[in-house]
Amino acid sequence: MQTISANDLTLAYGENLIIDDVDLVIPNGEITVLIGANGCGKSTLLRSLARLMKPKEGNIVLNGQDIAKMKTKEVAKKLAILPQSPITPEGLTVNELVNQGRHPYRGFTKKWSKEDDEAVYKALELTNLLPLKDRLVDSLSGGQRQRAWIALTLAQETEIILLDEPTTYLDMTHQIDVLDLLFELNEKDGRTIVMVLHDLNLASRYAQNIVAVKDKKIFAQGKPEDIITSELVHEVFEMKCSVACDPLFGTPMCIPYGKGRCVYNQMGNSLTSGL
Repeated sequence: MQTISANDLTLAYGENLIIDDVDLVIPNGEITVLIGANGCGKSTLLRSLARLMKPKEGNIVLNGQDIAKMKTKEVAKKLAILPQSPITPEGLTVNELVNQGRHPYRGFTKKWSKEDDEAVYKALELTNLLPLKDRLVDSLSGGQRQRAWIALTLAQETEIILLDEPTTYLDMTHQIDVLDLLFELNEKDGRTIVMVLHDLNLASRYAQNIVAVKDKKIFAQGKPEDIITSELVHEVFEMKCSVACDPLFGTPMCIPYGKGRCVYNQMGNSLTSGL
């Protein structure tokens, strides 16, 4: 099983320090979600794990090797990344897009193989895109398009999948569709999944491990039920809230304070849903 970690990691854009001297171990075979306020460095940290950003100091270790010293195709066989809001080349079908996931396994002389066909078919099947494989990606809905990009990463057949805000711009139904798919990949195949999410309640529901980033450091890391508290939310997001138990899943559920209409039960003076 592939392992990935960061050692004494410092990341910067020019003189602007983003992550400062961080150690991070990603648990194998689990879903890890990075959380934190806008601009805290979550996406930058994720990019560095995928070798898309060179550390100012420290290193990323993939399966016991410094990722910076590994060949690009070797890295691409071990981990796949789905960046935020990827841009699809015009005129590409779903099948053609997903085929790109096989690039790490192909050389100048190696022809398209049966293994390539099987990997693409499986990726399309897992994402429920077989009926849409000949459709242009540009013609798909937001949720379908996101699933097509996830299918591309699955076609790489890597044990580690990194995703930067995979539910951004999706409605609630499509958010759940995408997260359910990732959950099933983790449950059935044991894939290690690392992603950035903004919704704390969805992060708590789907993740076994949460990493909270603040002030260029790892503020807290652990199981959602162990670390997601009103105190953490206030410290990391500067937001007051109550943390209750999700009635369906038993995971932490953040209820933010703020202005809005509320209805009180006259008998117990307890907060109920407004109708």
